[in-house]
Amino acid sequence: MSEHRACLGLELGSTRIKAVTIDETFKPVSSGDYTWASRYENGVWTYPLEEVWTGLKSALSQVKDREKIAAAGVSAMMHGYLAFDRDWNLLVPFRTWQNTITGPAAAQLTELFGFNIPQRWSIAHLYQAVLNKEDHVPRIAHITTLAGYIHYMLTGVNAVGVGEASGMFPIDSAALDYDQAMVEKFDRLPVIEKLPWKLRDLLPKVLTAGQDAGRLTEEGAKMLDGLLPAGVVFAPAEGDAGTGMTATNAVAPRTGNVSAGTSIFSMVVLEKPLEKVYEEIDLVTTPTGAPVAMVHCNNCTNDTNAWVNVLGEAAQLFGAEPSTGELYTKLYEKSLEGDPDCGGVMVCNYLAGEGVTHMDAGRPLVARTPETKFTLANFFRSQLYATMATLKIGMDILAEEKVAIDSLTGHGGLFKTPIVGQSYMAAACNAPVTCMETAGEGGPYGMALLASYLLNQGEGERLEDFLSGKVFAGASGSTVQPDPAAVEDFNAYIRRYKALLNVEKAAVENL
Repeated sequence: MSEHRACLGLELGSTRIKAVTIDETFKPVSSGDYTWASRYENGVWTYPLEEVWTGLKSALSQVKDREKIAAAGVSAMMHGYLAFDRDWNLLVPFRTWQNTITGPAAAQLTELFGFNIPQRWSIAHLYQAVLNKEDHVPRIAHITTLAGYIHYMLTGVNAVGVGEASGMFPIDSAALDYDQAMVEKFDRLPVIEKLPWKLRDLLPKVLTAGQDAGRLTEEGAKMLDGLLPAGVVFAPAEGDAGTGMTATNAVAPRTGNVSAGTSIFSMVVLEKPLEKVYEEIDLVTTPTGAPVAMVHCNNCTNDTNAWVNVLGEAAQLFGAEPSTGELYTKLYEKSLEGDPDCGGVMVCNYLAGEGVTHMDAGRPLVARTPETKFTLANFFRSQLYATMATLKIGMDILAEEKVAIDSLTGHGGLFKTPIVGQSYMAAACNAPVTCMETAGEGGPYGMALLASYLLNQGEGERLEDFLSGKVFAGASGSTVQPDPAAVEDFNAYIRRYKALLNVEKAAVENL
């Protein structure tokens, strides 16, 4: 890789828009970010598209040596609904993955396809808009994801990577395209036949990792205020699931990863299809189209973040001014002193609804009995258990299906403090959990690697060989094996957590 073959990964996550560049040794060399947040407007979780461009430019402006970038790619939160007319005018505000407003559509499509369609998938949002008889539906010419929209605006190519596409509509892994039989079933629905479009007319083209997905146009460069030169080649746009798999070298069968930040999800690459359809399990793909079982949970660290802020305020009352990083590290490490059962302290961290446990809304709560040992260590241990409790409920289904997992790689904010989140996750999933030095980089790093893979396509390597043989050969990291006693302790916690969900349900209904 020459000095002009640096690669850029852009990612629009739930709380930050990030840019990361890597050099010829695949190591991150420069980065930038921009903080943003979703808004709850008129019953819908959304982000204004104008802020997309503000954030991208802010993050890019912090990246050094941008003139050396030869390849780039866009990643973003998967799923959701962006509907446009023929001239790419937005028809309704962006509906993000956080929304749980498509229940009837998701249920009907799951039954129609014999394939689980979660509420956050693009096809569920489209069909719910049809069922709702929304005014914009007849005028739709394009639906896409956040990453797909940005990719189109920058390159003029209306396409997404197969992993991203698999969160819009089911994928046929043999054809590396949308499942044609399911497309036809959808188009034959009486309510769809009356509309002036067919589904394939609306969906972006499907590409796989390593394919050229266009170049930054002059118009695209202007949208970025010239921070990137026109002509930069772009890899197919991917979702945060695909970039997470890439960033953790988890694209081969029997490997998996857990991405833990605002939301938490696991991806396990399958050797064979699951025997049943499960509402709790998404079936998506790797960036090369291999089938993946995904357990996606809307809630992870948001409630923990709120408590860290409150505890930081308490420290300030006594004149202490700990940095945010220090607060997280101390509290995470303090949790290790907690009792294996968290002293009876129970936490439900639901700020939003949760598909895995069939909650349409969230009410964060802490519950304890009079005899509970309510200490800081027990409270924060329960907080961290709660971040992964719902994920475990889904992972237990995969265990019952005898899905083999040789290794899980953790990445995202939950794993930034060494050992703590990693050891709890190993107990929750009963599998070895590895964290690499790049654990905190996540999606934008994975997207930069996919851009680099595109540049290396002259060598014809499979993505898994490129990652294992070049990128991660000799990579340093730490692995925590599951401790049998800790596994049983977490299983006991989950039994109590499932009972706590009855309290959560009552809170949603009454508060």
